[in-house]
Amino acid sequence: MSLALIALALGGFAIGTTEFMTMGLLEEIADGIDRTNAETGHIITAYAFGVVVGAPVIVSLGARLPKKELAIGLILALGVGNAITAVASGYVPVMVARFVAGLPHGAYFGVASLLAASLVRPELRGRAISSVMLGLSVATVAGVPASTLLGQTLGWRSAYWAVLVIAIAAAAMIAVFVPHSPANTDASLRGELSALKRPQVLFAVSAGMVGFGGLFAMYSYIAPIVTQVIDLSDAWIAAFTLAFGIGSVLGSWAAGLLADWDVERTVIGGFVATSLVLVAFYFAASYVVPALVLVLAVGALGSIVAINLQIRLMDAAGDAQMLGAALNHSALNIANGLGAFFGSVIISAGYGYRATSWVGVVLATFGLAIFLLGLAYQRRTATPR
Repeated sequence: MSLALIALALGGFAIGTTEFMTMGLLEEIADGIDRTNAETGHIITAYAFGVVVGAPVIVSLGARLPKKELAIGLILALGVGNAITAVASGYVPVMVARFVAGLPHGAYFGVASLLAASLVRPELRGRAISSVMLGLSVATVAGVPASTLLGQTLGWRSAYWAVLVIAIAAAAMIAVFVPHSPANTDASLRGELSALKRPQVLFAVSAGMVGFGGLFAMYSYIAPIVTQVIDLSDAWIAAFTLAFGIGSVLGSWAAGLLADWDVERTVIGGFVATSLVLVAFYFAASYVVPALVLVLAVGALGSIVAINLQIRLMDAAGDAQMLGAALNHSALNIANGLGAFFGSVIISAGYGYRATSWVGVVLATFGLAIFLLGLAYQRRTATPR
């Protein structure tokens, strides 16, 4: 069981590395494709859009396939997308390549979450799912700083080749260690998509796509914040991505325990804490140590909210749990794109990189409001005992 969870987490590690390392290499990629930092931020949006499109489509079409084989195919597809990115040249080709790389992202976490949950007793489900997501968090500690340094040393394209190697290793481990899961012959495209009619699914997805944008509004521009706001050298970027990663790992560990305690209260507390931390970051962004600590806190809160929103969606989706888990990643990557986009608008308007924190506060607050509306609607429509 441990080796199976590690294999599934390694797939998450590959995904987390490719998703977040673009932010650490933003300036190198901008130089390589001859665009500004704000314009290059749009390739982050392109990856996010790939996740949004790919998660519901791939999961719905693949609902009847054996889950182990589907997971292997998805992680190999991620590797191919990164290889395309590595050979692409120019603004539009790189953006298209990032869209292709994003397609299997959410679907992989959807099927991997179900595989992980099937390995443990029901009362340990939260910790099993968080173990898979831990791979994504560990990527922010090891994969992203390492790929950032690799990209700065050997060129940004080398980082995407490295992700291809990790994806192949993950596919091999899943093939060896994850038990076979029979195909669900009763599943159908209509049955999977019927989850989208459930009000609580829509509330949870909306809360994630808006509220989680608060994190990305600031973190998408962490590289120029480090070099231009704090006025540090490029070498310090890896330190900040490492701090974010350590926070993500701690948050993933805590998220499983908190999920097995109370999912709803954890999501509410996570959104509130995110807003407070982003306010503090605006005032402390010029100071190295406080900024490092707050970036760590943002990483921890992001993992806590993301994992608990995923479990909330799996519960709300009924029989379409794989789609529910995948939809969470669609929502979070819409948030990724929205955060990066609104951040670029504020930067282009001349308010500076530090002002992206206020964009984050607004988005996190709206996400909390949507989640609370969903809970109120649930209580109002609940069938009396």
